Amino acid sequence: MDFLPINIDDMKKRGWDQCDFVFVTGDAYVDHSSFGAAIISRLLERYGYRVGVIAQPNWRDIESFKILGIPKYGFLINSGNIDSMVNHYTSFKKKRHTDAYSPGGKPNLRPDRAVTVYANKIREAYKNVPIIIGGIEASLRRMSHYDYWTDSVKRSVLMDSGANLLVYGMGEKSIIQIAEALESGIPIEEITFIKGTVYRTRDIERAFEPIMLPSFQEVSSSKEKYAESFKLQFENTDPISGKTLVEKYGNIYVIQNPPMDTLSQMELDDIYDLNYMTNYHPIYKKDGGIPALNEIKFSITSVRGCFGGCNFCALNFHQGRIVQSRSHDSIIKEAEKMTQDKDFKGYIHDVGGPTANFRIRSCKKQEKFGACNDKSCLSPEKCKNLDVDHKDYIELLRKIRKIKKIKKVFIRSGIRYDYVLYDSKDDFIKELCKYHVSGQLRTAPEHVSDKVLKLMGKPSIKVYNQFVERFYDENKKQNKNQYIVPYFISSHPGSTLKDSIELAEYIRDMGHIPEQVQDFYPTPGTLSTCMYYTGINPMTGENVYIPKDIEERKMQRALMQYNKKENYELVYKALTKEKRYDLIGFDSNALIKPKNNNQKYKK
Repeated sequence: MDFLPINIDDMKKRGWDQCDFVFVTGDAYVDHSSFGAAIISRLLERYGYRVGVIAQPNWRDIESFKILGIPKYGFLINSGNIDSMVNHYTSFKKKRHTDAYSPGGKPNLRPDRAVTVYANKIREAYKNVPIIIGGIEASLRRMSHYDYWTDSVKRSVLMDSGANLLVYGMGEKSIIQIAEALESGIPIEEITFIKGTVYRTRDIERAFEPIMLPSFQEVSSSKEKYAESFKLQFENTDPISGKTLVEKYGNIYVIQNPPMDTLSQMELDDIYDLNYMTNYHPIYKKDGGIPALNEIKFSITSVRGCFGGCNFCALNFHQGRIVQSRSHDSIIKEAEKMTQDKDFKGYIHDVGGPTANFRIRSCKKQEKFGACNDKSCLSPEKCKNLDVDHKDYIELLRKIRKIKKIKKVFIRSGIRYDYVLYDSKDDFIKELCKYHVSGQLRTAPEHVSDKVLKLMGKPSIKVYNQFVERFYDENKKQNKNQYIVPYFISSHPGSTLKDSIELAEYIRDMGHIPEQVQDFYPTPGTLSTCMYYTGINPMTGENVYIPKDIEERKMQRALMQYNKKENYELVYKALTKEKRYDLIGFDSNALIKPKNNNQKYKK
């Protein structure tokens, strides 16, 4: 077992004169199951295809894309594990100084809009080679989408990249079907029949029983049409109920086939049982390795999919709402393999996924009809059909704890606290507190205003408060001194200064100022981003207040850390603007002190 070829010498060592596929990725080459490029490459290898990897090519030099020669069947492209624009810029559009997915954390080793840049460069190098794009960046840009960085509606990435085919979602089943079709001699232009793919055509007859979305011309000139289009897309992300969608660009049609079927447990197990090296390529050792690997090297992905329904999350568009879980045997095998690693110190950092404590589908109906289009499983209240059961997850964690050489198993991916509360048994929260918290438990209430929480797709703050009380009660019983670290989002659609001040008061009463704060980031593929751009809730048609003014956004952010010296002027301005003079003073209720000790305010 070895890393896949990254140059001609590697190919010669394997006796290859040509790769079947060349995978171009914006991340450094890390052969680990947490990296999409590794999964797709190793899966193709399992099916007998020869795959080479070009990681972080110099996009300014066409020769960087020729180092493995022309592949027999085509190039595969992703931007890496993270959207290249999110990787490069903060929510205030400031350039980031590090990149955890690059050698030594070095920035600027991938271009902005990496998928588009790579595809165009490959087309320049090899005119007629098939180009297939995928991963998070392509998946969330498969149709017209609002682009926060240019404040405009951009075309499908298929149009701008010049790629032949786009794979959306997780992609394993789709890519194998594409590979087999190419191997059988079907031209890439004729591969229009595979689920989980998007293609361009001038022949609308290729689309089977399609739903026509508003055209690009319409969505780029009308926010109402954009919201209408988003709603149709949002309602067709399920593999059981999803339909074919068509978007028109003049005389060209971008056609999205229905979502690919979810993986069975056996299929998911097979994905994580592939021959990964579980490390970064040795060429990066001189740079200190790849920082992103440090956190996940000893973490285990136990599930995919999430029925949490958070509107600011792109999971609905990418992984989907149907939970797919690996078997205990598969996970135990991975954990045992970790214990043999020379760097393993006895700690499993995480056993989870998008939401750690979802191990089963949300309800029995989902198996036959798919996820509901018109309702959420958990927000604003628990659905009556929701199955709440931690039994399988508890049993899994107990098995991992018993493995030799494992000292502690942490849960660091999100715990859905409302789901914990809805469990009629206390077993999970007892074991969570006893065995799986590293002193701090990360939770994500996100806000305290019920109006904002509803727009976020989150439950009432009352539910969160009940969980906090339950968590601390359990810790008291166990004589443990563990605490909760909550995450909040500022400037989400619907959030006013008044709502942000309410959040600041909650933080004050909590007695713990967040060390990090998160601003709402309008990224493609989320319902919240649609609201941000249009000022419309696409699911209800209601108008939504949007805090777009840069100063207001800074004030909302500053209120979450009202005690910081550098935030004083912004907090002062926010409080005086809302006439909340009662929060400027010297008593325990105040957020900040007056500008001078003699200053008085009308109450």
